Amino acid sequence: MATRLARKLPSSFSAFSSSPITKLTSGISPPSMSHGGPGLRCASSSSSSSTTTTGSNSSSSKREKKITDCLSAVIDAVNDRKLPTELRGQRNKVRSETDIINVVEQRIWHSMEEGQFENLAGKGKPLNLNTNPHADPAEDTLYRILSKNGCAPEWVELNKEIRNKVFEWRVALKKAWTSKCNGNDEEKWIERCESLKKQLRDINDKVFRYNLIVPFGRQMFGLKWEKEVARLEE
Repeated sequence: MATRLARKLPSSFSAFSSSPITKLTSGISPPSMSHGGPGLRCASSSSSSSTTTTGSNSSSSKREKKITDCLSAVIDAVNDRKLPTELRGQRNKVRSETDIINVVEQRIWHSMEEGQFENLAGKGKPLNLNTNPHADPAEDTLYRILSKNGCAPEWVELNKEIRNKVFEWRVALKKAWTSKCNGNDEEKWIERCESLKKQLRDINDKVFRYNLIVPFGRQMFGLKWEKEVARLEE
């Protein structure tokens, strides 16, 4: 009897497994036991990710602000070290270079009052002008060689030539102006003016070349006809 039941059980179980209900429910997973079901679980995960992103952005902005503050502090410290000791820590009160110059002058006056300029080396002796500590060594050597041979740099010679030309030109202009004021022919004045203007252009060309080769700070202005004539009218 038991043997017969055992033989019939597999066939019954196989029939049950192949029933339509089993086929319909085979692909369905049990529902999630989280709060609010699957929909609320997705919403909570998205909100947590946005909170994480916001927190990371705020932390990065704080870190950048901290780095900027550190760099600003370093720059302020470097600029403060450039000031005299009397003005350190008061950089905001320094409005111009005049404040720094005043401090330097005060130091000089205090040194003079304390007699620090009384026993300087070389006091009362002529200055040694054979070398220029502020010039480029190569240029200084070249200038010394020119000086020993009785020569001068081109810009020095050109400066002398321009000054001589300007002096002669102004003498000629004054002579022509005086002749005009004495009632001489107007046509002669016009002819002299044309000649003088041509000489003025030549002088200004030399001034232009001089300003190109002269060391910085030694440039000169050219001549202007209107200013020169206005000077004579005065």
